[in-house]
This record gives sequence, C-alpha cells and structure tokens, in this order.
Amino acid sequence: MKVFLIVLDSVGIGAAPDAAAYGDAGAATLPHCAEAVGGLHLPALQAMGIGNVPGILSGGHTIRGVPAAPHPTASWGALQELSQGKDTTTGHWEMAGLLIQEGFHIFPPAPPSFPGELVAAFARRTGRDIIGNKAASGTAIIEELGTEHMETGKWIAYTSADSVLQIAAHEDVIPLEQLYAGCRIARELCDPLRVGRVIARPFVGSGPGNFTRTQNRRDFSLLPPEPTILDHLQKHGVKTVTVGKLDDIFAGKGIDRAEHVENNAAAQRIVLDIVEEPESQFVFVNLIDFDTLYGHRRDAAGYAAALEHTDLFLADLLPLLNDDDCLMITADHGNDPTFKGTDHTREFVPFLVYRPGQRVHELGIRQGFYDVAQSVADLFGTAPMPRGVSVFG
Repeated sequence: MKVFLIVLDSVGIGAAPDAAAYGDAGAATLPHCAEAVGGLHLPALQAMGIGNVPGILSGGHTIRGVPAAPHPTASWGALQELSQGKDTTTGHWEMAGLLIQEGFHIFPPAPPSFPGELVAAFARRTGRDIIGNKAASGTAIIEELGTEHMETGKWIAYTSADSVLQIAAHEDVIPLEQLYAGCRIARELCDPLRVGRVIARPFVGSGPGNFTRTQNRRDFSLLPPEPTILDHLQKHGVKTVTVGKLDDIFAGKGIDRAEHVENNAAAQRIVLDIVEEPESQFVFVNLIDFDTLYGHRRDAAGYAAALEHTDLFLADLLPLLNDDDCLMITADHGNDPTFKGTDHTREFVPFLVYRPGQRVHELGIRQGFYDVAQSVADLFGTAPMPRGVSVFG
C-alpha cells in the first residue's frame, strides 16, 4: 500500500472563521483565482469533488468553471487550522499531527526588523554585515539592494509576515555553500527566539532588471517539538518519503528518503515514478509553485495555469493507483493572488481523499489539520496519533 499526501502549497478555498484576526477577512484563494481568469478548467479535481467543497462552507464562494460534481470520485471536505499562524511550517506541522498553540516569533516589519544582538552575532560569526533588515518582497529587495550587495559582499537580510529570517546572496558573490553555512549560523541564533524558518535565497544576474532568484533555495527549520506522523510511521516500520521542500520543513526528522526539488514539474515527475514502485510507503509531497511563483507575486493568471498543469498531472496519476493505495490532497494555508499585500492568507483548505473503488462521502469541516495525520496512521494500522479524528473511523 502506498499513501500519497499531496499539498497544493497555498491553495486555500475561503476565509477561515478567524481570518479577520489575521487581516484576511474576505480572502478565498481558489475561488478568487478562478474569477480573475474567467474560470478554471480542472476536470480531474472537479471529478474528485473540489467544486463540492464551497457548498459546506458558510458563505463559501463557488469556483468558476469548477462546479460541484453530482457523483464525486473522492470523499471531500475542508480543514480548519487550529494552530496560531498561517505559514508553511505551521500548516505542515499541524497536518503532520502537531498543534502550535504558541505562535512562532514574528519580526516587526519596519527597519530594523532584527534585534541588534542577533545582527551583531551573525556579522561576527560570518564575517559579513547585513543590509535590508526589514520586511520586504523577496524579488523587490534584490532589485533594491542587489547592486550594493555585489559591491560590498554584505548579506541581504529581510523578513515577512511569516516567522522567517531570509538571507539573499548572489551566487557569484557568496557561493552556495557559504550561503548555506551562514543560514545554519542564523538558524542557531534564531532558535531561542522560536523563529520558524531561516531561508537561503540565492540569485543571479548582472544588475537591477535582470536579477533572478535561482532554485537553490533551502529552508532551515526549527526542530518539531514532538514526534510527527513521519516519526510515528518510521517507528512502526513504514517507509517515509518526502518530495519537494518537506525535508527542510521537518528538519530531516522521520524521513527515510528525501527527494528535494524546488518546483512542481520535478516533484510531479518523481511522484509518477514512485507510484510504480512495489513497496509500501508514505509519500508526503509539496507542490511549491502556487505559493512562491504566483501567490506571493499576486499573479492570478500564473496561479491558474499552475493549477491546470497540476490537474493534468493528477489525471495521469489517478489511473496508476492500486486498489489498496490512497491519495489525499490538501493545502497548508492560503495565498490569494487577488488579495491585498503579498503574504499568506488564513483560510480553510480543501481535503480530498481518493481510494480506488471505495465508497465516498462528505467529510465536512474538520477541526484541525491533524485529522490528516490521524487518517494516515489509521490507514497503515499503527497506534493512533495524539490528536485528530480519522476520516476512516
């Protein structure tokens, strides 16, 4: 048996009940993206029942071009996040079984964002000072400071509305291994503050107007505070595989095989290879492009195209699943490309569960992403996780 958990990074489906507390009232990533482009064409996801999900949400928006399926092929529902925060780490950790009751540390947006002691220690240990030291869009700040960085060799350090310290460096000025080493130092210095991630953001180019971030990004995460579904399955003899950036998000813990890639196409190719493998395994997949390339850049057209390409991938994947396999599809947060700002949005996320030939039903609104982890544990017949209710119970 293989269980695939595919995270469509940032594909929220409507504002969560507490969205106003995060400044996100009215956000609805998938429905608004569909409206912005005049309708989406997602036949595989539509058949599974993603168009049925808005019908169970209070005030839910329909998804233009993706109506409710009269007879969905997958069980369908929505997940409501209970942890504090709306970032990548929080969402993935909660669906892996954790509850983050004390939110991660958020740096203030106005300069200086980072504490003086942190900056001084980082400069002393790396031999380089920083520039930036504020909240910013990653593409905008390299346009603003890339030339100064190339002239001085100083790190470009910035943050966002998430719990992150991001470090940008030109690959010809600071080689990748030096950038990663600097990020490991920053990770150590950020641990006492409970900062979720330190992110390496390498770029190339000769100057403003042609600076481009490369796919050599790496995330250096805080260690999960307790065992996740990955640790749990590993303990019970189930092989665990991650595809995408998830080895970084879980700091390498509980993972037997990590396929680290930084784009949807590469991740999808790997999944199509894994589905043909004979051994039983849990395959945890993150498809990152929706968030990094289109959500943060408020590019609804690009977001829509990525969704439609992913739907084609799912159409290829579904017929390859064996009778005892399971495919779960969800998201970690929202990132409405039509919404204000450039940050994540606090939203419900869709939850689809497909098992070939099995009866389907409405899953309702699940309280806590950790129902995903409990359901995975149930499928593999292990002891239960501490939190959550299995959809197979």
